[in-house]
Amino acid sequence: MIPAFIVIVIGGMGSLRGAFLGSMLIGEADTFGKAYFPGMALFLIYLVMAIVLLVRPQGLFGIKYTGVAAAPAVSAVSAAATRQTRIAGLVMIAAMLVFPFLVPNYPRALVTEIYIFAIFAMSLDLLLGFTGLMSLGHAAFFGLGAYAVAILGNLLGLSAWLGVAAGVLTAGLGALAIGFFCVRMSGIPFLMLTLAFAQLVFSAALKWRDLTGGSDGMAIADKPAFFGFDLSNTLPMYFMALMFFLLGYWALRRLINAPLGHVFVGIRENEPRMAAIGYSTRAYKLLSFTIAGAFAGLAGSLYAIFNSYISPDAVYWTASGDILIMTMLGGAGTLIGPAIGAGVFLLMKNVVSSYSEHWLLIIGAVFIACVLFFPGGIWGTLRQVRARRYAA
Repeated sequence: MIPAFIVIVIGGMGSLRGAFLGSMLIGEADTFGKAYFPGMALFLIYLVMAIVLLVRPQGLFGIKYTGVAAAPAVSAVSAAATRQTRIAGLVMIAAMLVFPFLVPNYPRALVTEIYIFAIFAMSLDLLLGFTGLMSLGHAAFFGLGAYAVAILGNLLGLSAWLGVAAGVLTAGLGALAIGFFCVRMSGIPFLMLTLAFAQLVFSAALKWRDLTGGSDGMAIADKPAFFGFDLSNTLPMYFMALMFFLLGYWALRRLINAPLGHVFVGIRENEPRMAAIGYSTRAYKLLSFTIAGAFAGLAGSLYAIFNSYISPDAVYWTASGDILIMTMLGGAGTLIGPAIGAGVFLLMKNVVSSYSEHWLLIIGAVFIACVLFFPGGIWGTLRQVRARRYAA
């Protein structure tokens, strides 16, 4: 599917001759790469796509159009906290603090993974739900953060916590560099360009065996201590992930409710109007892209510590697709919704797969049902129902 999509985007959507020429270009690049640079064949395909999109976003024979990002079906700015919501939040935090003492290791580790992927999903929500930029390459920054921990630990012997800081910085700088080119576009060209750059990162992780371990991946030799506690124990690992999840949610919530967050939402709602009143929308989109990438790098760094292993699969486009499903399943533009979506997705993946080999079919059916009947996602729909109840 992806090679066919690449051919269509390069040639230009709506152009049969463009599809023919695009297939010729990709076929030649693939054959040339396999014949003369076997380790670079996959890299060349996505490099060709990136170059074509940068020169002609509409493709070689496509018609130039203005891509309009679809806004979520819910309000993207959090309402002021009421006494009821504060109490509910405190009860939820108390439940999360008590939970690990009531369950064995497996469910404790599963919820730990959910917290990490919740940070990842919320980072994409900043880009998709609040700024209106749909990315299919967000896993690249997750992978950059994870590989920073592994590489600095294995090759330089540095602490994993220094690796986490380096992972956030590396992912942020990577997002800044990639976003510099991507934010010049919108709609499908933006989507495909993020995919192209992410696949270039995937190709480097797969082929640069001396640095990344190639397809074998890299193991994290030793887990760091967390306030003196050994993270090889699932209980300290749980509280470590919970702490970063709560801090990440708090930081993103403050950002969204700040004037900068309102600018992001304004760009999503009506970018031409924001530009007309004096905002440099491209610069603000780049800032959103960079912040989202840094938070994804944080999630990737924590995942490397949690999993004690990282491989190129974490950077592949399917990983970006999974996190996109989590975000939309929970409700884009709600911040807490993507965290719920991450929980639902991972619970279905781990629990349903233990009972049925057709768990992907079940997840697909649930996602289709949510899109058809709950366009605002799980949390977004609950907020809409609550708003109607108060209005009545």
